[in-house]
Amino acid sequence: MREEERRRMVVEQIEGRDVKDPAVLSAMIKVERHLFIPGDKLSEAYGDFPLPIGEGQTISQPYIVAYMTEVLKLDRSKKVLEIGTGCGYQTAVLAEIAGEVYTVERIPELSENALRLLNSLGYDNIHYLTGNGFTGWQVHAPYDGILVTCAPKFIPQALTAQLAPGGRMVIPVGMSGYQELLLIRKDKSGIITERVLCGVRFVPMIDD
Repeated sequence: MREEERRRMVVEQIEGRDVKDPAVLSAMIKVERHLFIPGDKLSEAYGDFPLPIGEGQTISQPYIVAYMTEVLKLDRSKKVLEIGTGCGYQTAVLAEIAGEVYTVERIPELSENALRLLNSLGYDNIHYLTGNGFTGWQVHAPYDGILVTCAPKFIPQALTAQLAPGGRMVIPVGMSGYQELLLIRKDKSGIITERVLCGVRFVPMIDD
């Protein structure tokens, strides 16, 4: 039953909106979204919308998870940094595709819950940090991909600095009323370019 729901989610919500990367589609089918959803929202686990996960945070809409992942162009040779572990759903999707995932969450309860769940699911390529994602995770930089699941008012310089030459970062930027999802690219010579992908709405990034 749940697998049928996931397959329908992928076909209708994700493939139907032009996400085509086979690795992303496979990860979205494999990762059981309902495991990351609070009990009172289980019936809505595969709906086309974000859901609250406690602590004032949300799990993103499945399409946004898939789209942001596809934009990074990941494979097993890549190392990725995630800012905002949350419940760990996006983390699991990244871990299905990338070689190593480094994930940062400022809320201890969320970080601990995600670690416990993801360990129970057998992921051994995820590394956890409880701390301020605004400053990234310098000790393991540079990263081939950086995915940010909360919106700062401007692009944090620390994250751009931790992006490897040839790397990509996808990040929502803006005030709570309106945000733009940006693709930040660093070329082999270190030149930074940015492109607006779409309008989005994420929880704000706390930068203190």
